[in-house]
This record gives sequence, structure tokens and C-alpha cells, in this order.
Amino acid sequence: MSIEIREVLTKADQKQFVQVQFDIYKGNKYWVPPIKADEVKALTPEGNPAFDFCKAKFWLAFKSGKCVGRIGAIINEKYIEKTGEKYGRFSRLEFIDDHDVVKALTQKAEEWIKEQGMKGIQGPLGFTNLDHQAMLIEGFDHLPSIASEYHHDYYKEHLEKLGYEKEIDWVEFRLTLDETIPEKAVRLNKIIQERNGLTVRHFTKSSELEPYGEKIFEVLNDAFAELFSVIRFDKKMIDYYKNRYFKLLNPKFVKVVENKTSDVVAFIVGLPSLSRAMQKANGKLFPFGFWHIMQALKKPKEVDLLLTGITPDMQGSGVAAILITELQQVMLEHGVKHVETTGIFETNQKAIQNWKNYNHIQHKRKRCFKKDFK
Repeated sequence: MSIEIREVLTKADQKQFVQVQFDIYKGNKYWVPPIKADEVKALTPEGNPAFDFCKAKFWLAFKSGKCVGRIGAIINEKYIEKTGEKYGRFSRLEFIDDHDVVKALTQKAEEWIKEQGMKGIQGPLGFTNLDHQAMLIEGFDHLPSIASEYHHDYYKEHLEKLGYEKEIDWVEFRLTLDETIPEKAVRLNKIIQERNGLTVRHFTKSSELEPYGEKIFEVLNDAFAELFSVIRFDKKMIDYYKNRYFKLLNPKFVKVVENKTSDVVAFIVGLPSLSRAMQKANGKLFPFGFWHIMQALKKPKEVDLLLTGITPDMQGSGVAAILITELQQVMLEHGVKHVETTGIFETNQKAIQNWKNYNHIQHKRKRCFKKDFK
């Protein structure tokens, strides 16, 4: 049976591009649905400022008249300028367990990327490192955070058959917190703060956190500058992500560290897990999705560690311990016993060792693949 590939051109196509993942994962108790309206906006220049420096196309796959897969292709000009390497990205790949489907989809993305003068393809990667990135290859029986990804276990095998090889992996941990913070850790954090003239900022209201939004992204830019898949966020991109994600944050679970001159030098963003709430919302905020999300934010049972950033001059100073201890205190006050980390590069041994100091399991692994064109 032949596979038909259609380019996403209309609003109806965009909706179907988002919907097909709901069909592919229907009945899967571990998949966490995104908000459909946000996903559609991300596909258009009107809704996503990343199109200022990215070119992108999207396609759907049909078999016997039914939509059975999708793929996107992205040329991120900023990242190519940063690295000097001409690689395009495949993005948002989803497909039924049919090799002909994934072959037809990836061939279409590869053809377009070749036409743009690229020498190869990487992915799954999004427009930026805060967009969809990486493919789950281990940990299929664990619920992901809303900042992570979930895929069927057959995806990896199909890609490898098509000549895709490992580029880099991310690993994720599940931590179980002790009932108290050791007094030794509290004393050490106080010493680090006094030695470096640091102050920890705490928030109880969104209005208190709002003025720190841009400062947090500035630290993120500096801290992540040399990492794989990362570009610096300009003002438009910062506003885009602030508007998209900051409204979801419970400010009590965000900690910011300032130096003597009140410059932000570090931050940690925790989020009461919304995974179950997003499953109940099933892609829609209204009429009931928003209620489920607000309940999860107010009554956390688990916390996802979304982002941590430390300016290069403060890395290795012990400020990471301050961040996690301060956040842990809030989690204990709310009765939170379990924490999910988001992806950490497998090469980042310092961060990995930090989580291994806790009662933990390393339960998920995600991968970016790479293929050079012949």
C-alpha cells in the first residue's frame, strides 16, 4: 500500500498535524498530551518568533486515506552560524509502527533539507532547546514531565534501519527526598552565601516573579551558551517563552540567587507536576483542563525540575547546592516526596553526580540522531 505525503499548508492541515499524535498515542497511559492551541501556534510565523531565524516545513503521511504520521524539517540559521556546520533538523516526528510510513516521512524531510544546502540532518530537535527535542529510547513505563518527551518503543529501531546514528543522549532521574534536610547542608549553604555575598530571592506571587523573567533568561543564555542545540534567546523569543510558560509556574517553586550588586547569577525552576492534569485536559484548557492544571499547581504531589542556570563565573562555587536546598525546603513544606529531573546531557558528569547523591533511579534516556547525506 503506497504512502501519500502531503505538505501542511492550511489551518485544517495544522490541526491535523497536531491531532495525529493524539491518535497514535490513544490509550497509552504514559503519554502526556500538549495543549493543542499552543502546538498549532508554534507551526506558524504569526505565532512563533523563531521563524525570524528559522525556515521550516511540515508534512503529513496518509495510508488508505487515514493520517498515520507527521514530520517537520527546520533550518535554524542562528545555530548554523554558531557551529559553522550545515545541518538541518527533523522535528515532531510521529508515526504508526510501519516502516514504509517513517521512511516516506524522513525522505521528504531529507530532500527538503538537502535543497537548502545542508550536509546532513539531526533530530528530533525543535526550533530551540526549549522546543520539542530528543526521542525517548529508554523508560517507556514512566510518566514524563511536561517539559520532556514520550515516544513509542519502536521509533528507535525504525530510525536506525534508515541509517540514523546516535548524536548525543540525555538522561533523566527520579529522586526520592529525605524527610528532612541535613543540618550540615544548611550550614554549608549559609557559608557559601556569606563567602560570595549571595542572596536568595523567594516568591509567593506571580507579580513578584514577573520582574525576574527576563533576568532568568539572560542567565540561561550565558549558562547554556556552548551547549549542543542551544542558541541565545533574543527579546522576542524571551517574551514568547515567558508568555507561554511563566503563567504555569507556581512562584513558590522558583528560586533566584543574586550577588552583592543585585545581579541574578543563578536560578532554579521547579514545577508541581502537571503530567496527570494534562492527561485529564486532553489537549484543551477549556472547559475543564484549566481547572485540573490549577489543582495540580496548588496541591503538588511531585515536582519537575524544569530548568537550572548558573552564570559561568559562579559555576563550581557551590551555588547549585544552595538552589536545590532552598527548593527542597519548599517541597518538604508541601509534602512532596518525589522529583523528576528533565534531560541532562550524558556528558555532564557534575550534574549527574549531584542527582546520584540523592535516593534515585536513572529511568529515562532520550537521544538525538544524526545522518550525513551521501
